[in-house]
Amino acid sequence: MDLRLENLLIETKLTESDFQRVGKRVLTTYRDFRDVFVVGRLPQTKTHFLSYQLLRNVLAAYALQCCFCVVLDDRRKNLLEAWYAVLRCVKPIELRTALRVLTWQELAKTLPPTLRRFLALKYGIV
Repeated sequence: MDLRLENLLIETKLTESDFQRVGKRVLTTYRDFRDVFVVGRLPQTKTHFLSYQLLRNVLAAYALQCCFCVVLDDRRKNLLEAWYAVLRCVKPIELRTALRVLTWQELAKTLPPTLRRFLALKYGIV
């Protein structure tokens, strides 16, 4: 998690290409894992769960009774698809409705001009 603002947990992605992966043995020991996810439908390989950062943050939101938002670059469709692949597997409806996605492009529209210029120059986000 990159940031916590009161009851909102935030994960941001600007330059990273994915949400990492983790060995199944590790993640299955996490508290509430089987209560939160439909495990068989999660993105995975034979030995790893994909989108580890998303899974970990969703579990944190559940444990802390918080909302969670991932901020993505709209040009990175693979990250958006990864988000929805995880979201589909969340069991508790209360938690699912507390999970959000926001693009940097949407956020940039609301930022002061200096920050918009920075995002445009450094990352091409307009």
